[in-house]
Amino acid sequence: MKKRSFTKLLTVVSVFAALLLVLTGCGNSSKKSSSSSNPSSVQQIKKKGTIRIAVFGDLPPYGWVNQDGKRVGYDVTLAHQVAKDLGVKVKFVQVNANNRVDALNSNKVDLVLANFTVTPQRKQVIDFAKPYMKVSVGVVSPKSKPITNASQLKGKNLIVTKGTTAETYFTSKQPDVNLLKFDSKTQQFNALKNGRGVALADDNSYLYAWSKDNPKYTVGIKSIGPKSYIAPAVKKGNQSLLNWTNKEITKLTKQSFFVKDYNTQLKPYFGKEVKPSDIVLPTK
Repeated sequence: MKKRSFTKLLTVVSVFAALLLVLTGCGNSSKKSSSSSNPSSVQQIKKKGTIRIAVFGDLPPYGWVNQDGKRVGYDVTLAHQVAKDLGVKVKFVQVNANNRVDALNSNKVDLVLANFTVTPQRKQVIDFAKPYMKVSVGVVSPKSKPITNASQLKGKNLIVTKGTTAETYFTSKQPDVNLLKFDSKTQQFNALKNGRGVALADDNSYLYAWSKDNPKYTVGIKSIGPKSYIAPAVKKGNQSLLNWTNKEITKLTKQSFFVKDYNTQLKPYFGKEVKPSDIVLPTK
């Protein structure tokens, strides 16, 4: 009787152990399947041989198409380096400021390198890697009627691009300012030239570049609101590409890649008003 009970017990234990192995195997299989099914994981990017990177097409000196039809700029140079270090080709996807998040979440791109400012709101829906640049909001206006203080904007039309930190800042902190919102950088600067607003607000770094090419305008407010950081972005939860990109930014910073990128791509557009230390983050 005792022998029969012991035999039954062994049978139950064996069945339980087998079931546990099956479940464990399923769990591991699920994890592998999940990783391999993510089209933007490092594994899949290398397998495809191409990384899709979102960039601007009308924002000198960060990302734009030159007269020869070639994509150039600070972010574009970084994108080429990222692809090279991954051992793949780069496919550029042109975006506007207000559709960068959608491009990631709809799996149209793997990585965003489009002068993307880190904000608490954006961090809720996408993941940012380590920053590679610092910036703040500035305001550019005609030299004939310069705007040098935010109080001058009260009740006036201020031009911004949708989905930018400039729009966020003036909406939340300067509600007495009337915002004229546009979809692209080209549209916003054309609006300023056409006198549709008394001034235009955007990241101060490329306002310096724009005003250098448009000497009738001046960056009267060089910095307003908190300091911000520019960083690569990936889809929320894409830990594989996020980890790789963090290591890449750390490596490139130590190699002074961003200082070289600044001297090649930004310095000719900024002139003497801006120094590399105003833009590039220090090596830690």
